[in-house]
Amino acid sequence: MKFGKVAQPELVDFTIPQDHPDTEVVLSRCLTNDPLNIYVGCAKWNRQDLKNFYPRGTKDELEYYSRQFNCIELNATFYRIFPAETYNKWYDKTPDDFKFFPKITQNISHLRRLNEQVYPILDEYLSVTSNLKEKLGTIFLQMHNNFGPKNWDRVTQFVENWPNEFPLAMEFRHTDWFNDEKVAQELYHLLQENNIANVLVDTAGRRDLMHMRLTNNEAFIRYVGANHDSDYARLDDWVEKLFDWKKKGLNNIHFFVHQNMELASPLLSAHFIAKLNEKLGSNLQIPKTLQESDPKLF
Repeated sequence: MKFGKVAQPELVDFTIPQDHPDTEVVLSRCLTNDPLNIYVGCAKWNRQDLKNFYPRGTKDELEYYSRQFNCIELNATFYRIFPAETYNKWYDKTPDDFKFFPKITQNISHLRRLNEQVYPILDEYLSVTSNLKEKLGTIFLQMHNNFGPKNWDRVTQFVENWPNEFPLAMEFRHTDWFNDEKVAQELYHLLQENNIANVLVDTAGRRDLMHMRLTNNEAFIRYVGANHDSDYARLDDWVEKLFDWKKKGLNNIHFFVHQNMELASPLLSAHFIAKLNEKLGSNLQIPKTLQESDPKLF
């Protein structure tokens, strides 16, 4: 993911901002004795992007990937709607506890921009996506950078028409969604009232998307490393933040690691999972990766 890429990441202040004051309010209503659900993964599983991750002789990339990670942020579904048979194959190849977190097709978000014509397309998309059955995690919608609050009616109509049986997260990138406090509060309220997760994006060039406002009991985080040594410290800070949110009531952590050059994503994910296990007492499998000392990664 090249979104938010900068030429000199060492000049960026990567400090995680203070929580939005309503985040603690939301989490306080979520306090339960339910076990913590943590899913950490990459955005893709193909060999070309995750260079050197797959052992020599690996015949099926998804099958191997799904035995190293417990989830995938499924970006492939942004570019096309796959036939039902493809989802069935993905389902059959992966372990029982594996989950897919698919992105909604660009035909809905970017080309038709949530207009009236998207709903037959959405029905088709959800029909085939449902073939993932219990392995289907939260579906997420990422809007174009130039999709601003003037399209508010389209957003509310989309939310009102969304079927409740599918968990949903939404990502807005136009700065006006967050620069105007009244607009931001209306958006957060809409998501919160409809149990929709507000996607947080941690990337170098768009620190404004770190608004730290949770709208339900799900932290859906898209982390974009800069292929720089600071990536590790940033992940350590996220471990501390998630530990704090867990104490306040958070039960669902969905964390996806991206890179400008994706080859280091498994390595960063392994580091992050190890730190999470240590801090939160979780027991996630640590994926097999290259050694951290490999200079080719940076």
